[in-house]
Amino acid sequence: MQTDIDPRHLIGRKAYDRNGTRIGTIDEVYLDDATGVPEWAAIRTGLFSRDAFVPLEPSELIDGALHVPFERSLIKDAPDFGVGRHLSPEQELQLYHHYGLDVGSPPPLPDRDFGKLAGQEEHT
Repeated sequence: MQTDIDPRHLIGRKAYDRNGTRIGTIDEVYLDDATGVPEWAAIRTGLFSRDAFVPLEPSELIDGALHVPFERSLIKDAPDFGVGRHLSPEQELQLYHHYGLDVGSPPPLPDRDFGKLAGQEEHT
């Protein structure tokens, strides 16, 4: 999804599944803790229903509506963590697995700095 979209402008928009079937209305947008980029949307799936989390990365904003590339049934079966709370890394991982999305591992740290003591300068 376009990362330059203000997440506040997503709230209240309609969301559709891969077949064009309406899923519901976007209730909340969750940002990545490290980057601040919108990562998840919580979609209210019905009047007395719960919110379903959908990933924003493979989704598209088309004509003012969010189009999610998954089946409605898969979206409705997503793990329910409630809205208004922070998603933990474990919860995000469960959501990524639910949608069959690969989660890249963080890049390895360079090992050249390991072993240095804080406050010591390198002598050349």
